[in-house]
Amino acid sequence: MVDLRIHHRTTYRYRQPVGLGPHRLMLRPREARDLRLISNNVRVTPDATVTWAYDVAGNAVATASFASPSDSLIIDSQVHVELSAAAYPVFDIAAAAIAFPFRYADDDWTDLGALTMRQCPDGGHLQHWAQGFVAGCPTDTLSLLKDINAGVGGGITYRAREDEGTQTPEQTLSSGLGSCRDLATLFVEAVRSLGFGARIVSGYLYDPTRSLLGSADAGSTHAWAEVYLPGAGWVTFDPTNRSVGSANLIPVAVARDIRQAMPVTGSFVGPAEAFRDMSVAVQVAD
Repeated sequence: MVDLRIHHRTTYRYRQPVGLGPHRLMLRPREARDLRLISNNVRVTPDATVTWAYDVAGNAVATASFASPSDSLIIDSQVHVELSAAAYPVFDIAAAAIAFPFRYADDDWTDLGALTMRQCPDGGHLQHWAQGFVAGCPTDTLSLLKDINAGVGGGITYRAREDEGTQTPEQTLSSGLGSCRDLATLFVEAVRSLGFGARIVSGYLYDPTRSLLGSADAGSTHAWAEVYLPGAGWVTFDPTNRSVGSANLIPVAVARDIRQAMPVTGSFVGPAEAFRDMSVAVQVAD
């Protein structure tokens, strides 16, 4: 078990006071069998009314509403968690799903719904690429997913991107470059093209050895993926680091599309040139 403290500070600065629209905050980690949330504190400057709710995926979402203009906005999140995920997990996949292809049970298929559907259709290029990992028919399900995970991480060069948005899988494949969110999106879309239910995860990467991609110092924000396998449930894949399992990962939000899992989203009312800059500082430490 690892005792971790996460400090995530987002700062917006403006050249003049602007009206701040409601801001959507996804900063509270998702509690699970191997992740215990001990405390979570979000402070917003200037003063705001903060309300909490759960979205359709069960993510904790805070909405900050502001009463007066300001020339800055600071969102300061401090979290204390205990992480006990196994470094080398064993997945108890149901016998009917051990070999690919397999068919989800009708209820599972219905509930997975949009998580089985491609979000970035490209005319079949990605499916052809993903099909290249299928060694035979049938083939071992977990080995196939591990191969695709390693294929994304090995075939795409990691590159941090500060600009907003996510590349399409086709853009990532053609450029051979991508951030963690680009690689996670490529992996999710690839396995969906083969019939798997999959979702994007955003959260934090804990990297005490300072050897993992996507990390700054001992930790940073990160994006990865989960695939639903009968019997085992949601299995974690981090294509950026070609790893399986959540030993170094603290999930905050799961979503069909990475756009739905951004840590902070919002708007302001004022001239476009009023925006000066935005900075994010994240510390993950034991």
